[in-house]
Amino acid sequence: MTANPPVQTTDLPVLILGAGFSGIDMGIKLKQAGIENFTILERADEVGGTWRDNSYPGAGCDVHSHLYSFSFEPNPDWSRAFSGWKEILEYIKDITDKHNLRPHIKFNKEVVRAEFDEQKGLWTVETADGETYVARAVVSAAGGLANPAYPKIPGLDKFKGKLIHTARWDHDYDLKGKRVGMIGSGASAIQAGPHIAQDAEQLSVFQRTPHWIIPKPDREISGLEKTLFDKVPGLLKMRRWVLYWMYEARGPVIISDKPWLKKIGQTMALRHMHKQLKDPELRRACTPDYLIGCKRILISNDWYPMLERENVSLETDGIERITENGIVLKNGEERELDAIILATGFQISISNAPFKIIGRNEQGLDKAWEGGAEAYKGVTVSGFPNLFFMLGPNTGPGHNSVLVYTEMQIEYALQAIKMLRDDDLKFLDVKQDVQDEFNEEIQGRMENTVWTSGCNSWYLSEDGKNSTLYPGLNMEYRIRTRKLKTSEYDTERQTESA
Repeated sequence: MTANPPVQTTDLPVLILGAGFSGIDMGIKLKQAGIENFTILERADEVGGTWRDNSYPGAGCDVHSHLYSFSFEPNPDWSRAFSGWKEILEYIKDITDKHNLRPHIKFNKEVVRAEFDEQKGLWTVETADGETYVARAVVSAAGGLANPAYPKIPGLDKFKGKLIHTARWDHDYDLKGKRVGMIGSGASAIQAGPHIAQDAEQLSVFQRTPHWIIPKPDREISGLEKTLFDKVPGLLKMRRWVLYWMYEARGPVIISDKPWLKKIGQTMALRHMHKQLKDPELRRACTPDYLIGCKRILISNDWYPMLERENVSLETDGIERITENGIVLKNGEERELDAIILATGFQISISNAPFKIIGRNEQGLDKAWEGGAEAYKGVTVSGFPNLFFMLGPNTGPGHNSVLVYTEMQIEYALQAIKMLRDDDLKFLDVKQDVQDEFNEEIQGRMENTVWTSGCNSWYLSEDGKNSTLYPGLNMEYRIRTRKLKTSEYDTERQTESA
């Protein structure tokens, strides 16, 4: 295929990859900074990211609505304390339209390659349909919850019934009266399961590892509250502030590996289980053998009651294979099924480049990340100038809203982009020793976190390195990313010889 001519403009062009929360936020901040020459490339046909793709029954956020929204665009009209996917998707669509971002978005544009030209200080980005875009700066807002993970179970492709991944839900398929098997008992499973159980004739839940589950303090937000949030200045801001510090306060309980802190969370979770589960066999099957926080902590009020329904069974013997008619357990028993639901999460590719990325000296990002993904403050990577990651290595939140992290990353990247513009810079590249020193500290702190205490989780790479989460509180991260220090970066002006 012959590539189309590069799409380029005369002033500082910026490319944003992805139109989820981070991409939309970045576009808004660029406009507010007077940078109108930017393009958002989105591989799907609508904005929304995670909340466009995850539309399974019961899909919703496990962070309070008033904190899972932009700090500069509070929403007084959330219907519940924890919003569902439809409401979150409508919120992001409304914000996109309010800030007139749609003229900047090109849909159905999947990025497949990006290469930096050190002589010109420009990135060339190619899409799957053969188009080429040129930009001074690139912001990768692709997100980690994008590509569904399919389990490597023998015979998965032989099943003749209906196969549905939660991240690609088929709304035309009716589960009523069906014999359904659900593989997985994690975040998407505990949301979808109780809804599926209401329709299915029989629901078999295939659990590999139990999770720590705590109560979900969800409730409907009253009309009076909405009115007060809308009419009383500062009330919604105060609500967000209280929620923020509530989540920050539980950070040490989740992050630390100290037994006395773990006991606080585990006691709460066990009390919740014993209150809702009466069957001692189910209690044993649902009690984790690892410290709370080592895997993602889940919130639910209806998972345990679902397990005690007459039409629900919890299968813990492990899956041997999948046949044309159902699932065979390792004990030899077979469960005949009409449909299999894959609640198996996403391919978390934080240790790999999201697509082929070539930086200075023709170095590939996958090569640079062979020993595990590393970045400076999770945003910039040495050898890849003018490239900024949202939720890059070691910036995933273990205890707080993801948006309070991305907002700081966007502000940090925006400082760099403004510097490129105002100082007429060709490029800005974080120094290798600065990046190394930062990551040595981060990995050193990991030794005292629960994530390296021995459980098998998606947080860790195959060699046990945690390149996913931040080993501290958000407030600390906010302080670290508040100001970009030019002394930590190599820079070159446009007028300098290459």
